[in-house]
Amino acid sequence: MFKLSERIEKLPPYLFAEIDRLKQEVKQRGIEIIDLGIGDPDIPTPKQIIEVAQKALENPANHQYPSYEGSFEFREAVAHWYKDRFDVDLDPSSECLALIGSKEGIAHLPFAFVDEGDYTLVPDPGYPVYTTSTMFAGGMVYKMPLLKKNGFLPDLDAIDKSVLNKTKIMFVNYPNNPTSAIATKDFYNRVVELALKYGFLVASDNAYSEIYYDNYKPMSFLEVDGAKEVAIELHSFSKTFNMTGWRIGFAVGNKEGIYGLGKIKTNVDSGVFTALQQAGIFALNNYKTLNEPIRKIFQERKNQMTQALKKANFDFEEPLATFYFWVKVPNGYTSKDFAKKLLEEKGIVVTPGVGFGEYGEGYFRISITNPNIQKAVDAIRSL
Repeated sequence: MFKLSERIEKLPPYLFAEIDRLKQEVKQRGIEIIDLGIGDPDIPTPKQIIEVAQKALENPANHQYPSYEGSFEFREAVAHWYKDRFDVDLDPSSECLALIGSKEGIAHLPFAFVDEGDYTLVPDPGYPVYTTSTMFAGGMVYKMPLLKKNGFLPDLDAIDKSVLNKTKIMFVNYPNNPTSAIATKDFYNRVVELALKYGFLVASDNAYSEIYYDNYKPMSFLEVDGAKEVAIELHSFSKTFNMTGWRIGFAVGNKEGIYGLGKIKTNVDSGVFTALQQAGIFALNNYKTLNEPIRKIFQERKNQMTQALKKANFDFEEPLATFYFWVKVPNGYTSKDFAKKLLEEKGIVVTPGVGFGEYGEGYFRISITNPNIQKAVDAIRSL
């Protein structure tokens, strides 16, 4: 009776929703599921953060509408964290914005800056929201292939010049989901030069900056000279503090970018629940103490997964950050076929690379947010 809009009709099936449907079918057949698919940490949120949130929940003053941009105290804590962690100076009043998770900010950004006929530059493979949010805003997506031969960095020289002239936003995401690749300062310098030349906004999705290994420490895009002239950066509490369900994050950087994103936010949703902001302030002010035990657990799992995959003779690059492994699909399979076979025959959930874009074909993504690593790899190897 009711016809869906064209923008909805054009959407591909959301990858994780499709995987969830298949999982339920396999469960009904009595097969045990080991989920290495979605990047949702199994480790609880640190108890200290929960206790701060509980106390804040009891304060009636926090039960009213929150401010759209976030409390000044929250934005001040974000600015202090960026200074301590990245040595980046931010003005809390104009260069910081609270978000209901970084996904909200990514999804709303094109509405602020993209008109019909404008382009966004989107990494492929990449987080699907970069593409869908552009489509919703009426813009066009230009795919930047992430290839192994380039270290899974976009080839900036290969971007069509006619597209660059119509580009409004370039999305970059390092440490990268799904490939776990990292970016160099030289690459970021070249992105800044390109953005200044063509006048587009860079959106740096830095959600995985605090999940790192082996003495490597990811940088912020905003550390690069001139970055604040062209870029905003989005961050989330989800991975850093195991707070995926809490839905709290922030955007920082270029004042015009923050203003535009805030303008959309004001018109389509509300601010972050004040009690959550207070928990977020505590988390940021104590991030070293709270984040280190989390990283230690993922370091151990990363080492275990590396050894297991090597023993099973899989082709992959050992990650220096994120909790993902980007693994070549065995010969004779597409990524979807291999993922489906694993789920249906072994109860192992992995994410087919093609779900992140056409250039993800030939790979599958494993998440180490499940402790049953050896059991899962043994099952994969026995397929």
